[in-house]
Amino acid sequence: MRTGRTPRNVLPDMRPTLHHVRDATVYLILGLRTALPALLGMCLLPYALFLLVVLVVLLPWLPFLVRPMRALANAERRRAGRALGREIPEPYPELRGTSVERSVALLRSASTWRDAAWMAAHGVTGLTMGALAIALVPGTLYALSMPLWWWAAPEGSVSAFVPLDGWPKALTLPLAQAGLNTAVLVWFIPRCAHWQARLAEVLLRPTRRISLSERVEQLTETRAEALEAHGAELRRIERDLHDGTQAQLVAVALRLGLADRRFDADPAAARTLFLEAREGVEDALAQLRSVIRGIYPPILSDRGLGGAVRALAAAQPIPVTLDLPDADPRAPAAVEAAAYFVVAESLTNIAKHSGASHAWISVRRDGPVLRLTARDDGKGGADPARGSGLAGIRRRVAALDGTTSLDSPDGEGTTLTVELPCGS
Repeated sequence: MRTGRTPRNVLPDMRPTLHHVRDATVYLILGLRTALPALLGMCLLPYALFLLVVLVVLLPWLPFLVRPMRALANAERRRAGRALGREIPEPYPELRGTSVERSVALLRSASTWRDAAWMAAHGVTGLTMGALAIALVPGTLYALSMPLWWWAAPEGSVSAFVPLDGWPKALTLPLAQAGLNTAVLVWFIPRCAHWQARLAEVLLRPTRRISLSERVEQLTETRAEALEAHGAELRRIERDLHDGTQAQLVAVALRLGLADRRFDADPAAARTLFLEAREGVEDALAQLRSVIRGIYPPILSDRGLGGAVRALAAAQPIPVTLDLPDADPRAPAAVEAAAYFVVAESLTNIAKHSGASHAWISVRRDGPVLRLTARDDGKGGADPARGSGLAGIRRRVAALDGTTSLDSPDGEGTTLTVELPCGS
């Protein structure tokens, strides 16, 4: 009797599992491309080390001999990084000095020996896992088809390590073998792929000492750039005060002195000098306000970074599309000031040099990072080496331990991205 209800599918959806198995199998099979050379390199490595010890003359050539090993390790870093979903950075410091000094540095470097350890481990495990991944799928199909033709197979053929000598074994053992292969394929192969990628990450990523050394070097460079930027800012303020405000005040003092001498003899001329002196004072005040805005724009205190950027965009000769946060928390004053000057310098460069008809400015808070993006549809080809504007942006951002990236292909516009740390 029909009830009118549609029968539900009681079987689970196997597609995610099949996709996971497929990706893991492909990953392990592709691992043979690095596992076989790694195994070969592991076999040849003791002989290479022996020759290195015996033939000291090869020491200057060690940087060239290490290049193939590093190229192989870099290929595995990229492959494992894609599988794990995170980048595995290179741990190799820059080599300096003569060829002998570079060779000694390579021998003392932990990354060289970690690469060699990875070659030894990956050469064995990668080859084993890759061969297993290759054999499982055809082995499963072979086992499933065996009940159809086992009787025509040569005498002594086995399934599940048991000889087939009758229909009961032919109908059960191949299916048991196929089930075992499937279980290995579904459960073990994905874990093998993850283990292989993790092995590469553990052995090929920078050590804590290397990361600390790179961080110290980066902070040293950042400190030098911060001092340079601070010195340049002080020189700019001194130049503006000396050449602008001070000159105006000196001219005002001279006019007032002349007016004082002429006040009794020629009051009209003295009044004219007083009026000129007043105009000079107003000019000096305007220049002082300009210097103050160069130190910390008052608009940032009054309207915040969003309002200051809107004011900059409104003053541009081309349309500027803004993408600004509505209610993000305020960043530290130094960060807001740097962001303001980055946007101001970027818009100035776009208006003067890009030939663009439109510009886009984005300011977004992403956790502890303030990200700014300035983009235009101009002629591109921007080069920090050809002007001081972009170099000044980079120095100002580096002073706050931020990062700057520039993408400016010819004829395709320019995109400047700046990231400033601003706390959590």
